Amino acid sequence: MSALIPVLVLDQTSDQVQVWVKQRLAGAGFRVVQTFDLQDARLAHPECPCPHHGMEDCTCQMIVLLVYRKQREPATLVIHGQDHRTWLSLAGSMRKPSAQHLESAVQRALIPQPPYPIASKPDQLEKVIQ
Repeated sequence: MSALIPVLVLDQTSDQVQVWVKQRLAGAGFRVVQTFDLQDARLAHPECPCPHHGMEDCTCQMIVLLVYRKQREPATLVIHGQDHRTWLSLAGSMRKPSAQHLESAVQRALIPQPPYPIASKPDQLEKVIQ
């Protein structure tokens, strides 16, 4: 059993985000395998309307990526785009702690951490900046 866990929302097309995600993950030592592409699947059903765009040119996209590191079991990353907005979600595993560790590593690769400690109080912020 799994559930989609939102990780990041970007104001870019899904094509742009897909390229960026693959570059970020490869640069962090992950192996990425694409297993599904909604637009490719839609080619077999040209008469099927999009719930958002009807029979017009549909910009909706869903791409499923399996993300591997050293573990046998991959993390599943879903890229869902509509118009110029894209959502990244992890299909969270309800199984093993090792899967949760891999999912956390994927998140860290996609969401850059600040280069300095985050201050919780204004007076601490001044010390961090100096």
